[in-house]
Amino acid sequence: MVLVVLGAVWALLLGIALLKLSMGLHASLLGLRATLEGFSAGSTGFLMSAYFVGFLVSSIVTPKLIMRVGHVRVFAALASLASVAVLMHSIFINAVAWGFFRLITGFCYAGLYMVAESWLNDKAENETRGRILSIYMMVQFVGMAGGQLLLNVADPEGFELFVLVSALVSLALVPILLSVAPAPHYAMTSHVGLKSLFSFAPIGVAGAFGSGLANGALLAMGSFYAAKVGFSIVETSLFMGAVIIGGGILQWPIGRLSDHIQRRTVITTTTLLAALTASIATMVSGTPGPLLFALVALYGGLSLPLYSLCLATTNDGLRKEQMVAAGSALILVSGVGAVLGPVVVAQFMTFMGPNGFFWFFAVVHGGVGLIAVVRMTVKEPFPLEQQTEYQPIPPRGTHMATVLAAQDK
Repeated sequence: MVLVVLGAVWALLLGIALLKLSMGLHASLLGLRATLEGFSAGSTGFLMSAYFVGFLVSSIVTPKLIMRVGHVRVFAALASLASVAVLMHSIFINAVAWGFFRLITGFCYAGLYMVAESWLNDKAENETRGRILSIYMMVQFVGMAGGQLLLNVADPEGFELFVLVSALVSLALVPILLSVAPAPHYAMTSHVGLKSLFSFAPIGVAGAFGSGLANGALLAMGSFYAAKVGFSIVETSLFMGAVIIGGGILQWPIGRLSDHIQRRTVITTTTLLAALTASIATMVSGTPGPLLFALVALYGGLSLPLYSLCLATTNDGLRKEQMVAAGSALILVSGVGAVLGPVVVAQFMTFMGPNGFFWFFAVVHGGVGLIAVVRMTVKEPFPLEQQTEYQPIPPRGTHMATVLAAQDK
């Protein structure tokens, strides 16, 4: 059955893997290069957050573009624009220009994921949907981790790595556009009020916001931190790779555990353990080696599944037709957190030094854990037998990934 599933979607997954390779390499390259160019933590935080601003804007604009001109044209246009924007980073080297180009790449990547996930959803059948989603998540993590290793291909002070990112984006067009059948049906999602959603599932909303804060800061500023404390390029790539691999390894065990015990208990435990792990990491911060890499891998494993857990706990008690709207609202909440994450962690690092990087994560996860504990004391738990099944969702996915997950319920 797995081979049958792969046979149906392998070209799409290959294209998505190339996009993830390019995204992972680009984000870490910019953080590393920002240090080499002497950008301050504050300037780097703002320019890196521009990616998530573009991502949010695209989530609103791209569906309208798809409805107007179709999937293929939108995908080709966004891939071309992203490829050019990446190359511009190597020509105009200043924080303001990079922030503008970063915003454009965020807009383009969000649209590219949206189109690719639409095709993926269209190719999925009821009996294969769960397997496709699991393989898709594996491709996401492998691609992001592989992007970190590509930092070692060339000197970050040159232009070659920017060319490589641009080439990967362009190559992603080939398998996807050659494999797609007629354009899938694309329906705009309905909306749900954040106020009513928060009153119904405060842990889910608070956790989604905290997940956006933490993951946005981690993936955008991790390489900047590593360069600031003097890590070599190899050590920086291993540092970032450890975070992503840890998230990939623990995503499924934590999710399956939440299917068998009270989900908010799992959320509370994992987020408080993430806060504790980040606090311990401050003791070995700046010392590359097995202990630090193990700690960041554990932190990634505890932190990266948080969004999927929050989506699952929010879906508990919702009807199937309500889940997509609720998921879209949580993506918006998480996206706002991701915009703020790089900016806020930069301020922590400005006032506390490099250790502020890990203290930021301790504070964020500690805050989410506190909200969860308070909620557990004032409301009875949702019946275990009525919980929805956990489905992993990309930390920075689009609402189409939510559609894919919801249809598998």
